[in-house]
Amino acid sequence: MISGAGIARGMLVTLRHFIEAIGGAVSLPKSGTTVVQPVNETGVFTVQYPEERLQVPERFRYFPFLLYEPETGAERCTSCGICAKVCPPQCIWIVRDNDEAGKPIPEPREFYIDMSICMQCGLCAEYCPFDAIKMDHDYELASYERFDTLIYDKKRLMRPIEYYANTHPSDFEAEETARREKEEADHKRAEARKASAAARAKRKGAAAPRSRE
Repeated sequence: MISGAGIARGMLVTLRHFIEAIGGAVSLPKSGTTVVQPVNETGVFTVQYPEERLQVPERFRYFPFLLYEPETGAERCTSCGICAKVCPPQCIWIVRDNDEAGKPIPEPREFYIDMSICMQCGLCAEYCPFDAIKMDHDYELASYERFDTLIYDKKRLMRPIEYYANTHPSDFEAEETARREKEEADHKRAEARKASAAARAKRKGAAAPRSRE
C-alpha cells in the first residue's frame, strides 16, 4: 500500500528537478553541439538528441579499441591473448604474426572483435599488461545487419594514442606517469648493476696475483 507521505516525497523530488532544470536551461548550448555539464552542477537532464548530445563521463565504456603510436605506427598489442582469455562472451580472437623465417613475433596479424556479442564489461582493457586495448566512447554503431558489419577487424579497431588522451585525460596521465616512473626505476637498476659489475671486475683485477719477471 502506497502511503500519502511517500507520494508527497516523490512529488517533491520531481519538483526539485523541475526547478533545477529551469535554472540550467539558460546555459544550454545551441543545437548541433555537445551539452557539457560538470558532475557537480545540476539543471540539464534532457537534450534534443541527436541534434544535441550529452558529454559522456570519462570512464564511460562502450566497445573496445586498440592503440598505436602515430609517429612510428607501432602497435602496443603484442598478441599475448590475455584479453581473449578473460573475455566472458569470448568475442575476441587473435592471430599472431610471423617473420619471414616463420618465427612468431609480438604483433597481431589479425585481431577481431564481434561487437554483436560484446558485453562492454571492460575486462580486456583491465587485464591488458601493455595498455594496448581501451574502452571507447563511441556508442552510435547501429547497422542494418549484425554479422559482417559488427565484426571489427584490426584496421577498424586501431586508434592513435592521442585519441585515448583526449577521451580519457586523467587515466592517460596516470598511466603515462606510472610508465615514466617504471622506466626511470628500470634505468636506475640497470645503472646500479653496471656499477656493481664494474666494481667486482676492479676488485678481481686488483686481487689477481702479479706475474714475476
